Amino acid sequence: MNLARLLACAAGLVLSGVGVHLLLDVRDLAGVLVWLGGAVVLHDALIAPLVLLMGWVLVRGGVRGPVRGALLVAGALTAVALPVLLRPGKPANSSVLPLDYLRNWLLALVGVVAVAVLVTAARVVRRKRRRPSRQALQNSER
Repeated sequence: MNLARLLACAAGLVLSGVGVHLLLDVRDLAGVLVWLGGAVVLHDALIAPLVLLMGWVLVRGGVRGPVRGALLVAGALTAVALPVLLRPGKPANSSVLPLDYLRNWLLALVGVVAVAVLVTAARVVRRKRRRPSRQALQNSER
């Protein structure tokens, strides 16, 4: 086992221990377990099949690599931001949600799109540089 994998494993075990420790201090453990179970069911019954279906449709449509990756990252960002974005009104305590989450979510999505465009453009440039020109091919045949 290499060092990076060993460190990742150790970090995972430490974080799992912290999670278990925090879980032991919860007053409504049954509610937390129901919430966690619901999250697993929601993921396995709805989210994962939708992601797989969208990936299949995109591949059938000829969409590849960076675009699919960007859609996956955008979906994950949206899933994380959704509870805050859907929260109605202003909180009673302004320090609870101090940032402009809608603006920041949109900026993050713009960043994802920009990276996907740059990666796609870099791939196009790299392919063009790898292909020998017709003139070079004709000269090599002589």
